[in-house]
Amino acid sequence: MKVIICGTGQVGWQIARHLAGEKNDVTVIDQNAELVRRATDTLDVKGFVGFASYPDVLEKAGARDADMIIAATYSDEVNMVTCQVAHSIFAVPRKIARLRSKSYLDAIYADIFRRDHMPIDVVISPEREVAEAALRRLAAPVAFESETFFGGKAQLLGIALDEDCPVVNTPLRQLNELFSTLRAIVVGVRRDGKLFAPDAADQLYPNDQIYVVTHAADINRTLEIFGKQVKKQERVVIVGGGNVGLAVARALEARADRVRVRVIERNRAQAERAADALERTIVLAGDGLSAEILEEAGIDRADSILAVSDDDKTNILAAVRGKAAGCRLAIALINDPTLVPLMATLNIDAHINPRATTVSSILRHIRHGRVRGVYSIGDAEAEVIEAQVLSTSPIAGQLVRETDFPAGVLVGAVMKDGEVIKPTGDTRIEVGDVIVLFSMAADVPEVERLLQVSIDFF
Repeated sequence: MKVIICGTGQVGWQIARHLAGEKNDVTVIDQNAELVRRATDTLDVKGFVGFASYPDVLEKAGARDADMIIAATYSDEVNMVTCQVAHSIFAVPRKIARLRSKSYLDAIYADIFRRDHMPIDVVISPEREVAEAALRRLAAPVAFESETFFGGKAQLLGIALDEDCPVVNTPLRQLNELFSTLRAIVVGVRRDGKLFAPDAADQLYPNDQIYVVTHAADINRTLEIFGKQVKKQERVVIVGGGNVGLAVARALEARADRVRVRVIERNRAQAERAADALERTIVLAGDGLSAEILEEAGIDRADSILAVSDDDKTNILAAVRGKAAGCRLAIALINDPTLVPLMATLNIDAHINPRATTVSSILRHIRHGRVRGVYSIGDAEAEVIEAQVLSTSPIAGQLVRETDFPAGVLVGAVMKDGEVIKPTGDTRIEVGDVIVLFSMAADVPEVERLLQVSIDFF
């Protein structure tokens, strides 16, 4: 597949790395020569310096025979015009644009992206994706990572194991015997910084970070088995009243179970806008790092503090201060991946990585054919893929234990006729089933081959 990626910031670079690693023909465009040089020096990609929306630049990049264009520059308008030029002049079949402005994303203006207007096939909104990620964190606050599959019927949970976890030093095979009715499978383990797909003989140890795919109805039981106390979120303090914080507050207001929310926003004008947009939420204009403001927000009685301002350091310090003041759980939005290792040291329970969230969202639309969802783990180390089994797939009709999956691939869940089941070696994967697979990055191309997902692409 030939792909042009416009914008080589964090998101564009990660997408280029994913696709180039899978032997796609990738070209990147950016007006920043240094970013282009970084991409061409470290990845197997071609690069051009220039404005992505200029027809001559797109032509040099090979737009005439490109299969897909991904517009992920920092400008919404450049991304939109790039897709328009790619369609009108070069007839690029698939166009993906990253848009930030809420005005462009309002449902009442959705017609703008029709094929005869502004022909964008897929619109990705980082703020919307991050807000949804934040809500997932709040839904399972003791998990450091969370993603839904099968339309919410199954969930991926990242769980850090403590010394007092009741199932440490227990082989995974024995766990399945002890909790035979638990619809959950450990699909990934990070130990001493290294991520791997475990086998049945592997044991779990204190300080391991594990990834578990579980039936939605078994989330609380899964967390309890791995030593996490589950408590309903009744009081939440949000630091940051921008697009992300506002979207989270709105969603919490809309819940049937009443959640008391306090929003702290440093910018007075933004605080006033948030106050006007919210009905039951109290918005405080002030510094989220201020002990007095946090006290006024009731931080000592809060179940969670969610720090989602546009500054990493503010988010980290607000989360630390909130936890020190008595808040039970702290979640921080972190853009800089080099700061993530500090989370455990600073006693921050979970973090949200906007880059990984946006990359996962884009990959969902890049993976061929019947792939319905993709979630990127860590620094593009692994993917969790949701896909429908086609009649042409080599795995159709086979038992799980007979399937020639690579060592870095595990089946986490199977949905048959709308019912989610826990797969065993004797589970037969049939045409029409939807499966969730954990795959180390190096094994993703083989997973796509086994799923035969490219056969009905485009």
